[in-house]
Amino acid sequence: MLELSWGVEPICAVLAEYGTPIAPSTYYEHRARVMDGHLSESEWRDALMCNEIHRVWTKNYQAYGAKKVWLQLNREGIPVARCTVERLMRFMGIEGARRGGKKPRTTISDPAAPRPADLVDRQFTPARPDSLWVADFTYVATWAGTVYVALVIDAFSRRILGWRASTNKRVELVLDALEMAMWTRGRQGVDDLAGLRHHTDAGSQYLALAMTERLAEHDILPSVGTVGDAYDNALAESEIGLYKTELIHPQGPWKGLDDVELATLEWIDWHNHRRLHSACSDLTPVEVEQIHCGTHPVLATLVPSTV
Repeated sequence: MLELSWGVEPICAVLAEYGTPIAPSTYYEHRARVMDGHLSESEWRDALMCNEIHRVWTKNYQAYGAKKVWLQLNREGIPVARCTVERLMRFMGIEGARRGGKKPRTTISDPAAPRPADLVDRQFTPARPDSLWVADFTYVATWAGTVYVALVIDAFSRRILGWRASTNKRVELVLDALEMAMWTRGRQGVDDLAGLRHHTDAGSQYLALAMTERLAEHDILPSVGTVGDAYDNALAESEIGLYKTELIHPQGPWKGLDDVELATLEWIDWHNHRRLHSACSDLTPVEVEQIHCGTHPVLATLVPSTV
């Protein structure tokens, strides 16, 4: 038990620092009631549900708020009202990850370089997978120096198809992320990507000749938004915001590239296969693709085909 390892008073002091003041006497009184069997049935239910809520919250990078914790519990066959989850999360002093802060400038454009047209016009709701991919990269501060992380996301399902982490932001960073995305689809039997729009900001990496040639080899259409306008690549900015909010900020400080790579690998696997996404009708990105392709018959009977 925690009190045997750390002591009740130190634990209560830490809880008070984080906004959940509990007097030691309150703990001892409550413990005595438990030992004497004096807890009511509703108090026992709350205690058991607190354990389940904390398990789901912890297992999902402490990123879920009450809505997603409630959804996940019901997906696991644990019936509970959303208001109960909200009340118990307030009682425990836990909440979902909150976005905040300004995005650092990683886009450095070359005004003299030719730029592809914007084929998206801020419309990030394609009707099928592999109609629109969005790409961007961000930076992670580590003890060993800056690490850059590039992502390629399918706009239909919000699935992260490719990624790469590097200690520099040369064109190989974004090109390797694209290669992984194409490899991911190739494993699924999708070899023809002709007509796919690959949308980015006007960063010099995305306008480089090597990138342009690689897209042309697969008949992928390059699309570039307005210089310095986040709304023109809003979906990619949003996914990077999730990445920073749910993984990078709460789990730092980071030691170096290896540290960031391993954590990013684990987070992307969770994001694609287990994270409930509000933009996907509270399904996971992989489930959305399975429903569209008819390979997830159980969920296909529960979710409208318009997902």
